[in-house]
Amino acid sequence: MSSKSDLTRQRLLDGAMASFADHGFHGTSTRHIAAAAGMSPAAVYVHYSSKEELLYEISRKGHRELLEIVQAAAALDADATTRLRTLVRDFIVYHAQNHASSRVVNYEFTRLEPDHLAEIVEMRVGIDVAITAVLDAGVAEGAFTIGDIPMTTTAVASLAVDVSRWFRDGRSWSPQAVGDYFADLSLRMVGAA
Repeated sequence: MSSKSDLTRQRLLDGAMASFADHGFHGTSTRHIAAAAGMSPAAVYVHYSSKEELLYEISRKGHRELLEIVQAAAALDADATTRLRTLVRDFIVYHAQNHASSRVVNYEFTRLEPDHLAEIVEMRVGIDVAITAVLDAGVAEGAFTIGDIPMTTTAVASLAVDVSRWFRDGRSWSPQAVGDYFADLSLRMVGAA
């Protein structure tokens, strides 16, 4: 069971995420965060030392979830084609379902202080490592034809990140439909049968 303090901290995180998504990190004030959380501006500093700490918590949680998604797909006991399809579909669906927070996670993390930024960059490298492992396996299996694996890793990751930029609820495409389409697109990109 969550304490009142835990619930307040979560409300502030939710308010910060919404504010960062709407105004960007630099355009967001503690007043924006407090208003979005339905609290007074003083409440922000009771629970968080700065708006950067809020961004760090949001970035860390989002990147941890994204890293878990790609690592789980990369670790599947399946051929590389199935692993890539699963990785891209799940990665895309997450970005579409969480488009507002994913925009913050993917586009605002560079505003973090050096120690926090280093931790997030390490997770982003882990995401690339998992994607690269699947691509390498596909080439080794003879299932993929890839001229430049690092560039293809970047392209696969970029598909998902960009979804968070344009996807909005209420579109004619569901997160699952976008995930399935982009999974098939990624397989064509690597020359899979």
